[in-house]
Amino acid sequence: MSTTILGIDIGSTKICAIIAQKSDDGEIKILGNGIAKSQGIKKGIITNIDLASKSIRNALNDAKRVAGTQFEKVIVSISGAYTKSVDSSGIVNIPNRDIGIKEINRAMQMADHNANIPNEYEKLHVLPYNFKVDDQEFIEDPLGMNGARLEVQVHIITAQKSSLSNLKKAVKSAGVEIDNIVLGSYASAIAVLNQDERELGVAVVDMGGATCNIMIHAGNSMRFNDFLGVGSLNITNDLSTALHTPLGAAEDIKIQYGSLRGNSSELIELPVIGDDNSTHEVSLNIVSNVVFVRVEETLMILAKTLEDSNFKEQIGAGVVLTGGMTKLEGIRELASTIFDNVPIRIARPREMDGLFETLRDPSYATAIGLVLYGGGFFTPYEIDSNKKLRYKDETIEPSKNNHQLLNEEEVEENEMGSLQLPSTKEKLAGIASIEEEHSEGFGSKLWNRLTQLF
Repeated sequence: MSTTILGIDIGSTKICAIIAQKSDDGEIKILGNGIAKSQGIKKGIITNIDLASKSIRNALNDAKRVAGTQFEKVIVSISGAYTKSVDSSGIVNIPNRDIGIKEINRAMQMADHNANIPNEYEKLHVLPYNFKVDDQEFIEDPLGMNGARLEVQVHIITAQKSSLSNLKKAVKSAGVEIDNIVLGSYASAIAVLNQDERELGVAVVDMGGATCNIMIHAGNSMRFNDFLGVGSLNITNDLSTALHTPLGAAEDIKIQYGSLRGNSSELIELPVIGDDNSTHEVSLNIVSNVVFVRVEETLMILAKTLEDSNFKEQIGAGVVLTGGMTKLEGIRELASTIFDNVPIRIARPREMDGLFETLRDPSYATAIGLVLYGGGFFTPYEIDSNKKLRYKDETIEPSKNNHQLLNEEEVEENEMGSLQLPSTKEKLAGIASIEEEHSEGFGSKLWNRLTQLF
């Protein structure tokens, strides 16, 4: 039986709603999508429920109008900003020595029970990364095996209860009930990783408008995730400050001229901040240097995060970059240098039936991953945000929630601009200390780069 799925990616710069259908043969087809500018959301966190709800409703209305159908399951993303992760394990005896879904569920529930979770946090995902049957370790899938004891090691992702509550309120105010909440970086990984990368181990970095999320897939599942409150909007802010031009003009410059190369001495005319009647000329070389400094700093922090994770030796497939910031041409070469020459791939969402050209953009990886998750494309076993065991080849039942959008209204579609930029910068020779986004180190580095240009 086919199932219609709605995925809602709640980002800091845009809300993306996608309606897709899973057919009887397991194929996913995109039916419609809607995009709205984010309001009431900063760095992945809801700061104003009413504004956030309005943005979500705008995207939902557009998606439903294009798809022309109702939806049966709603999957929503959550930022990694207020998540914590812990590892746990559980062991159960198998009296009849036959390991089935029920026995796997018992072992995972035991690992869940044994985990030490703070009271203010709630579990989002319980993901097994290693099974052990009797004395045999590294079992990929214990289903159908014979054994007297089953042990499982799991990675548990939790989120602050207050953040989850605010997210649910905002979506409910937009007219729908949530069926599942999925960590954004987990959804992105579902959309962009291939089987070889999963088997070899890989780090996925989603570089968005206001945040960067990193997750590491090793073994059978996610093993590590982290969050950085820096994104492509920081480049816009840097350009506005350095070039003394309004934010709107700085965003246009980033999209049209931003580059990691900086070989052009061409001059462009920009408005002066605070004076609508005045303009001044700026070299594209300066624009490129401002962009380079911010991207360099961001990648260095992410590389340090990967180093500190203690999983760097387990990512044989290297690092996969996705998200809107990856459209900066030359970022792959720069990342390769900063990540110590590990393999780097820039990833777009996987191809599927009905995929609109707009959705092939890396910035829609999370949204695509959400509908794939709703269609059963996830870790072979997992306990989801509803504390229910999910597993491959399960029967997807329509939600009992009444998914009807309230107060249908015509909303103007908000198209987000894209970051199409030209070529690459010389490689770095060595990496110094990593500093936080707002530290004096970054300000002085930017100032020194700029003063050298004049």
